[in-house]
Amino acid sequence: MLQVTGLTTSYGPVKALDSVDITAEDGRITAVLGANGAGKSTLLRSISGLVRPSAGQVLLDGKDLVGLSAEKMSGLGLGHVPEGRGVITELTIEENLRLGSLGRRAGSDPVPLERAYELFPVLGERRTAHAEVLSGGERQMLVIGRALVAAPKVLLLDEPSLGLAPRIVAQIFGIVRDLVEREGLTVVLVEQNARSALSIADTGVVLNLGRVITTRPAAELAEDEGLRHAYLGF
Repeated sequence: MLQVTGLTTSYGPVKALDSVDITAEDGRITAVLGANGAGKSTLLRSISGLVRPSAGQVLLDGKDLVGLSAEKMSGLGLGHVPEGRGVITELTIEENLRLGSLGRRAGSDPVPLERAYELFPVLGERRTAHAEVLSGGERQMLVIGRALVAAPKVLLLDEPSLGLAPRIVAQIFGIVRDLVEREGLTVVLVEQNARSALSIADTGVVLNLGRVITTRPAAELAEDEGLRHAYLGF
């Protein structure tokens, strides 16, 4: 579904990604893990075009995304939920969700807003409220719901657990896992919380200083005590 080959991205003289190869299989969760500064968020930003890589390919269904506009990427089925829970606080919850339909994948059926409300009932209960009143967890639900309204084939999730209570993290991760299993969504999950990420992922990719250290089944990574201690902090 999504194949990254030889991806290299630099910030001035600093090489943040160095010839990174990653394959995100169709209908699976691929967790990208590593310490702060490993290049995890840069990887997602390079895939979605927020940062322009200096070399490499990003293939979605065989089409190279590098150099395409965000609008064209969305139309091809790529969704990105960046770190930071970027909602438009002046708009209502429903208005924020409707923005997602503007980037709907070409040829896909319209995704009713009720789908987002079904996944995240708290949003439906407060649909006419302005987004500024939402808690951190509710804002994370809103940005994920907004991305899903665009009917992506591949969803990039950047640190969705950051700053959230464990109960909310478990709820959001459970919904993501359910979307993968029931609807065949492909997810690339960047997470600092490696233990939680590996608990829902199919494949784990460990980055260190912009390079891929290993790519292995998530359950196998979780059992490798030496690798966990060296790169994942648990």
